[in-house]
Amino acid sequence: MAIENYEVQALFAEPIFRGDIGHAISAEQVEFIKNQKMLTNQVNLISENLYLFEEPEMKSIKDAIQELLDLYTREVMGIPQKLYVTQSWCLTNEPEVGMHGHSHSNSMISGSLYFTDLPVPVAKMVFDRHKTYQQIELIPDDDKKNIYNAPMNVITPRKNEVLLFPSGLQHFVEPNQSMIPRHSIAFNTFLKGKLGDYRDVSELTLA
Repeated sequence: MAIENYEVQALFAEPIFRGDIGHAISAEQVEFIKNQKMLTNQVNLISENLYLFEEPEMKSIKDAIQELLDLYTREVMGIPQKLYVTQSWCLTNEPEVGMHGHSHSNSMISGSLYFTDLPVPVAKMVFDRHKTYQQIELIPDDDKKNIYNAPMNVITPRKNEVLLFPSGLQHFVEPNQSMIPRHSIAFNTFLKGKLGDYRDVSELTLA
């Protein structure tokens, strides 16, 4: 007898938050970012300045990202504490160059900002649900992939968009298949505020 009475429920989910801050980005800022001194970073290029949002020229962008972080903590995480940007840096992927798989240490939520035109075809960000080496690899049939079994999910970035995601998520960037560089900014965040409870002797204040 075939079993027909069953259901599947979602227990947990990993969020990808997408917000447009085009109103806060000026042509002068785009040039300022593109003119940053760049260093070799394995296969792509990374800015020498790893605190880019602290530059006075970046104030409107930093303020807009803080607004998104406040929205994220309030509406997605549902917590009273605040997220703030720790480090921030720009990246350049030359033609045929992508970004290796990685996650972000010492950070709660990480982000990417696509502050200028993206080369076509757009190199996508690929998120891997597995954080460790998989000795047994189970690959679902294409027509059976869903949020429970998909090993990876793909996001296509858009100009002026900020992506926020949990820093522990493994992710990589596809090779840039265009003939022009692909530019972006990446950043990390951490919490500030009070954690725990005074009477439970678990109180911790993060400044």
